[in-house]
Amino acid sequence: MADLTTLESLLEMGFDRNRAERAVASTGNQGIEQAMDWLMEHENDPDIDEPYKPPAENILGGPDDDQTGTPESLLGDTTGVASGEGSQVGDADSSKKQMTEEEKQEQVKRLEELMRVKQAERRERERAEELEREKQRRKQGQELQQIRQKIQDDDMKKLAEQRRREKMEDKLARQRVKEKIARDREERAQKFGGSGSSSTSTSVQPSPVSPTSQGPPPTKKEYDESRIQVRLLDGSTITAVFKAQEPLAAVRVYVQVNGNTPEGQDFTLLSPYPRHVYTELDMEKPLKELGLVPSAVLVVTKK
Repeated sequence: MADLTTLESLLEMGFDRNRAERAVASTGNQGIEQAMDWLMEHENDPDIDEPYKPPAENILGGPDDDQTGTPESLLGDTTGVASGEGSQVGDADSSKKQMTEEEKQEQVKRLEELMRVKQAERRERERAEELEREKQRRKQGQELQQIRQKIQDDDMKKLAEQRRREKMEDKLARQRVKEKIARDREERAQKFGGSGSSSTSTSVQPSPVSPTSQGPPPTKKEYDESRIQVRLLDGSTITAVFKAQEPLAAVRVYVQVNGNTPEGQDFTLLSPYPRHVYTELDMEKPLKELGLVPSAVLVVTKK
């Protein structure tokens, strides 16, 4: 059975002549498979459907084709041989023309099946590449999320460590104050306890608390701490002690860490009496400036 040429096979499969000619020329007429591969890879080229024009150096009759002498002189005494070869070519052409319609259809079917296989392989290859790209995107997203989580955890640890140090310093300061008060009381007891009879001591003892003996009236007490009670979204409450000069943002961070607020839930704080919703600017202000010293009740509310 005679085979169709590559160009004829592509035309039988339904390809446009411009595309078929361009594929055959671009692959050097190496076969139907190479031509089909070229068509599938270049099907989106902007000039794929334009009429194919062979390069100038391939056009017969160009400068490179000049030869000296006439065709008759080149043939010489080889007329008989050429005639015999011509008859062989004629026989080949006649055998090619003898291909039946059924044979053509069978060959076209084989080529179409081959093209379907190649298209399926190409789709599978593109699907695998897309899957690999998606895996890389997900991996990068997970790594970025882990980095963000680590940064957030480190910030919370630093804040917790700072709060712990501040509480320890406050505890030591209160202990020093208590020790000083105890020493003062002991000194006063020794000073007034050994200066005479018990009656004299009794009459002298009330003098330390007398307003006249203490000088000017006592000034208003300055609080350096604030006891904050926070009512959460589910109605439960948590209580903590903060420095008077700490910003309101410290209370919000404490609620985020110790409260049962859902992860990712954005919230704000408000005072119920009188009602006041604290803004982002208020978060930077000290508790003392906001009037939340020495104690206050705050309510967590959704934004």
